[in-house]
Amino acid sequence: QVQLVESGGGLVQAGGSLTLSCAASGSIVSINPMGWYRQAPGKQRELVADISSIGNTYYADSVKGRFTISRDNAKKMVYLQMNTLKPEDTAVYYCKAVVRGYPYWGQGTQVTVSS
Repeated sequence: QVQLVESGGGLVQAGGSLTLSCAASGSIVSINPMGWYRQAPGKQRELVADISSIGNTYYADSVKGRFTISRDNAKKMVYLQMNTLKPEDTAVYYCKAVVRGYPYWGQGTQVTVSS
């Protein structure tokens, strides 16, 4: 069993920054990839960014240049540094980890960006 716990969400003004963290625990040999998704009210969950076990990254066009994903394999953690936040970034952010081909999700953390 794999558990994911996110932290770091909150309320921030437009233009501000937040860093999300996700800690994985359980029977894990390797996680590939780890990533962040978000879901705004009334919208589908979307991929924000992910990172492979060797550090290859993917970013949604809407966050390129503003968000940075990173991971610490030894600590089994993934981070999302979010800069220049916009009101449209408001959503519940979910951590996802793929272990032995099976996806695991965190419970989500709310990010609210006020204008």
